[in-house]
Amino acid sequence: MSWHPLYRSSKFRHVYGKAASKDKCYDCVPITLSVHDNQFCAVNPHFIAVVTECAGGGAFLVIPVHQTGKLDPHYPRICGHKGNVLDIKWNPFNDFVIASCSEDATVKIWDIPKHLLTKNITSPKKELLGHVRRVGLIEWHPTASDILFSSGYDYKIMVWNLDTKEAVLSNPVKILDVHKDVILSMSFNTDGSLLATACRDRNIRLIDPRAGAVLQEASYKSHRVNKVLFLGNMGKLLSTGTSRWNNRQIALWDQNDLSVPLMEEDLDGSSGILFPFYDSDTHMLYIVGKGDGNIRYYEISLEKPYLNYLMEYRSPLPQKGIGIMPKRGLEVSACEIFRFYKLIPTKSLVQPVSMIVPRRSESYQEDIYPLTTGAQPALTAQEWLNGVNKGPLLVSLRPGSGAVNSLPQFLEPEPLLKTTAPSQNRDRGGRMPLEEMQKQSEVQGSRKQLKVEETLLKKEQTRLSNGFDIFECPPPKTENELLQMFYRQQEEIRRLRELVNQRDIQIKQLELELRNVCKDAGRY
Repeated sequence: MSWHPLYRSSKFRHVYGKAASKDKCYDCVPITLSVHDNQFCAVNPHFIAVVTECAGGGAFLVIPVHQTGKLDPHYPRICGHKGNVLDIKWNPFNDFVIASCSEDATVKIWDIPKHLLTKNITSPKKELLGHVRRVGLIEWHPTASDILFSSGYDYKIMVWNLDTKEAVLSNPVKILDVHKDVILSMSFNTDGSLLATACRDRNIRLIDPRAGAVLQEASYKSHRVNKVLFLGNMGKLLSTGTSRWNNRQIALWDQNDLSVPLMEEDLDGSSGILFPFYDSDTHMLYIVGKGDGNIRYYEISLEKPYLNYLMEYRSPLPQKGIGIMPKRGLEVSACEIFRFYKLIPTKSLVQPVSMIVPRRSESYQEDIYPLTTGAQPALTAQEWLNGVNKGPLLVSLRPGSGAVNSLPQFLEPEPLLKTTAPSQNRDRGGRMPLEEMQKQSEVQGSRKQLKVEETLLKKEQTRLSNGFDIFECPPPKTENELLQMFYRQQEEIRRLRELVNQRDIQIKQLELELRNVCKDAGRY
């Protein structure tokens, strides 16, 4: 019998949850009383949106993230729906555009002004009219711009292309009519080429959203599914639901074989629905129960037992809904890897809860912040509809670093520009194409930036972090001065290491740019 260690090595084993203090919460927020099983909250680095209670229709609040404290009871609302608002989602590529769906069978797209709201917004930017019954779920496509999915109680999923000038759309580009009951959950894989759904008929379906065909279907009787989630590029699905004995349960599925789950785990006997959230950067899974005060979190691995329990954040305040901040809005200086926004209706409170990796160093921790999904789309709506698949464009969370693309369109180096024939770079009229002009301007700008950074680096290397010049600083005379000088040198070494790491990242980016340019040149 082989011996297995009680603890496994993991950098996230000691992750803990830290609730914000009262002055960092959003107080006096009239949270909706709806019993619909949705999150009722959407967050981006600029705003937090919360579905609110109102008479005569549906409304939601949009509050700037930094505007904490007590909310004015007359604070303006977004109130253009005739029925209760059931779901809200921010556009992942535009922090000032939000979509909402309602019991009035409509989906509306809203433009949020960059300045503080001064009056109620009642006129949407676009209105989507296609469902005949109330719309319960909406999801933006993860990599293509202006593609929105909506599912209603008419058992249909509609695909909308918002890249039009029309204010009212009544004809979706695609209708997925493959369900026999109400859709409870929708989830995309990383590049948006597959859609997983959970239905009230207890089945999980894996769908090709452009063809409208069901690729796989799971009908496992001992697991009644409520929510389903793609686990990034792991090739697995996770579902939450209930067992035969009405215990809350999570199940892990192989994406290529939905006949039997890889594993099942009963959690407890509570009745609230479980919301799963997956962080593909850290491979951590968070399970949030509606009506609970706790948040369980696990680490996903490719080998058995697949699901490794880490810890549980506990709170006496139950949440009705939950919102999550995108990675680009986290505080990396505090080693924050995830942030929840709990809706607590008993206190009319929205409370941020940060998941933190305990580290002593205050410098950027590159091992817990790999390249993550950015705010730029990888595809246009028409490209995706034509069958193109691309992964998300990635960015580094290091302060001051630029965007890094997963499929980069990089700058063109100087030698290639010089050897390129004029006849290839110009059209028949003798004009240079717009793309070539943009590439040349980008190259010139990047060269200037590199020269400025080199001069700054040379200047920085001649100085200590406290501002003293190395050659003018007198030698230490006492033991205390010697210690101070030692600490200064240690700080200078740490800072120079960060500069070297930044230059290494720039070198890697330029190498990828050069490789991509050579490939493009080979095609033509």
